[in-house]
Amino acid sequence: MQDASDHRLFHRRTVLVFALSLAVLAAALPAHRLYPSLNFLKGGRPFADFVAAVAAIMAVLQLLKLITQWTLSRRRRPLSEARMIGRLYDLLAALAIALALAHSFGKLGAFGAVFAAFGGMLLGWSLQAPVSGFAAWVLISLKRPFRPGDRIQLPSLGLTGDVKDVGLMYVMLDQVGGTIGSEEAVGRYILLPNAMLFSQVVINYTVRQESPYMLDEVVIRITYDSDWDKAERILLDAAREMTGDIIQATAVNPYIRSDMYDYGVYLRLRYMTRVKDRAEISYRITKRVFAAVQSTPSVDMAIPFVYSYRAAMANSPEDNGTGETKEVDLARLVAAEPAPPADEKEIEELAASIRRHGFLQPIVVTEEAPGLYRILAGHARVEACRRLGWKTVPAVIRGRTAGSKTTA
Repeated sequence: MQDASDHRLFHRRTVLVFALSLAVLAAALPAHRLYPSLNFLKGGRPFADFVAAVAAIMAVLQLLKLITQWTLSRRRRPLSEARMIGRLYDLLAALAIALALAHSFGKLGAFGAVFAAFGGMLLGWSLQAPVSGFAAWVLISLKRPFRPGDRIQLPSLGLTGDVKDVGLMYVMLDQVGGTIGSEEAVGRYILLPNAMLFSQVVINYTVRQESPYMLDEVVIRITYDSDWDKAERILLDAAREMTGDIIQATAVNPYIRSDMYDYGVYLRLRYMTRVKDRAEISYRITKRVFAAVQSTPSVDMAIPFVYSYRAAMANSPEDNGTGETKEVDLARLVAAEPAPPADEKEIEELAASIRRHGFLQPIVVTEEAPGLYRILAGHARVEACRRLGWKTVPAVIRGRTAGSKTTA
């Protein structure tokens, strides 16, 4: 509603100035014939001719603004676009009036010399980027490193997008990611100046549009006592089920790679995926793997600090059938042999989490001797609590020696 009102106001003002310009033009045209000796300018031109020229320029200016505003309103474009183009018309009109003034005073040649000296230099400087952009457009058109429909990445700008159009001055991208933590187009268009492409590294995800595939991976962490073969079968079955058509198109089967880490094993499922559907396919595979692991008791997910999900549930304070929970003095704890290596960053993050949320999961210890406990699980939490200055921590005591006493 407000935009429609602004359109009407802009239209009325433009029509009013157009009508006034025509009225001045109609009055100025016969003036030098009716009054031939009135107000001659220094260059020998009648002043009325100069006024008529200015009025004609203003009338043409307003007519162009009316046509532009009508055209854009038919396309349901905002009034701001008409005003942007109108400012360009204003600049051209000012230049035309300056030329008319120089002509009226007989100084057109001098004006041309000044414009050639300074205006040419200014024009050359201002056109440097557009000329570079045009050259880049020619290069892109000839070499075709990417085309509309390709997904490209500019690492130095942290930008990924789908190419929508390659114009004379700009490449239009539909941004991928940015507003979301995933590689999906978000519908936010970005204009990338062609001139920038001379100084940027551009990675084309889909260099062959007839085969727009890339390698992707889904990673899970399993405990050391998990059934590795079953875990691999779960991952590979999920990939084959979700990417069967891609496997047929690329003749590349999914495969597994692995890494050892402190709390278990990283299993990396690698498979070919469609670039445009990468996030969706990854989601479906992850969901399928999650459901399969939940229904497979011999495959357990490894969780930092508590080793595994199932172990954490078994060691919870409510499970009094397998151990007794007590407050244990940190000074009376000794590490298991061999103790797992400490990760400084991990310890600092854990200490910050304990300070913020409290001690959520008891450690697991065994009583070696009266008043002396050996840590079975929770070495990192113990170290984090020491750094926080704690004196005691909750502990689940396993395998207590008969007759030993618990010291809180």
